[in-house]
Amino acid sequence: MKPPSPTLEGFRAVLRQPSLGLAEVAWRWSFGGATALLAAISFLEYLDTLTVSRSDVLLLRTRQPALISAAIQHAVRGSGLRLVAAIIVLSFALLIGWIVIAALARAATIEALLEYVRQQFHASGFHVEEEPSWGWRLGSLLGLNFFRAGTTLAATVGCVAAVMVGGVASPADNPVPGLAVLITLAVALLVWLVWSTINWFLSLAPIFVVRDGRDMFASIAATIDLCRDHAGAVFAVGTWFGLAHLAAFFAAITVVVFPLGLSGLLPRGVILGGVLLVMLLYFAIVDFLYVGRLAAFVAMVESPGPTAPESLNPLPPDRGEPAAFSIRQTSAVDQDELILSDLPAPG
Repeated sequence: MKPPSPTLEGFRAVLRQPSLGLAEVAWRWSFGGATALLAAISFLEYLDTLTVSRSDVLLLRTRQPALISAAIQHAVRGSGLRLVAAIIVLSFALLIGWIVIAALARAATIEALLEYVRQQFHASGFHVEEEPSWGWRLGSLLGLNFFRAGTTLAATVGCVAAVMVGGVASPADNPVPGLAVLITLAVALLVWLVWSTINWFLSLAPIFVVRDGRDMFASIAATIDLCRDHAGAVFAVGTWFGLAHLAAFFAAITVVVFPLGLSGLLPRGVILGGVLLVMLLYFAIVDFLYVGRLAAFVAMVESPGPTAPESLNPLPPDRGEPAAFSIRQTSAVDQDELILSDLPAPG
């Protein structure tokens, strides 16, 4: 009997255990809300450091775009260093916070998924050997998240470099905007492909840290071995969950178009609230699908493999009887019936 499909187990996990998806939504949205709040506070503090003269106030009250732009440029002149310093400090603080919080959240999620998948296999009649608890190994999880943050920073620098390369290909004295856009998109696409591949492997490596207690590099190697040994199952999980994500995206776009089409009939606050609600629902569905994909890979790792039918399982040998000659006696054959053999009958 074959074990259940990892893809089906992934979808069943988010449907039967919605608390796993809600937990993912809770920690992600909490961190996102804290990020937005800190960014808003930092921006307000930066505005408090600006000196606005009376002439700037008069220019701002004119409601003329050119005069307002001149007033803003005069107010922010010389404050660029403070803004850059605030962005750097805020970015590093949020980066450290994400590394720690994501490590704790991922350890708790994977541990819950391991327990759920093992219970499902036991309920289906499969025997799964439970590994001893290795703890959360926060050092390895923190290292993996640090690598993910580093690759994201490198990808950001690569996208900036793509824009710079495109600008070099189209100089001011001989502008070629088409070539510049083509080069920028090609380099940015290459950077995105490399980043997404590395990030995908690093997002699955915590499974082996929590399950087997492996270190950072050993868990990455185990992830690569999993993809090599179960290429078909990995492709199936990625395809079905990718299609589900794509369907949710197009559904969200379709629903967002509806309130935007009524922009002349509904108040702006209602339209903005509707668009924001659709975006939040889409992000929640994406988080649920992420947990389901993670559950599918946990089921793939915990899969006991196909089992033989009961009638084909060998019997333990009787006392004094060699194991090679232990034969199951069933009622399908009459034991007293003479059966022809390859040996000649005695003369």
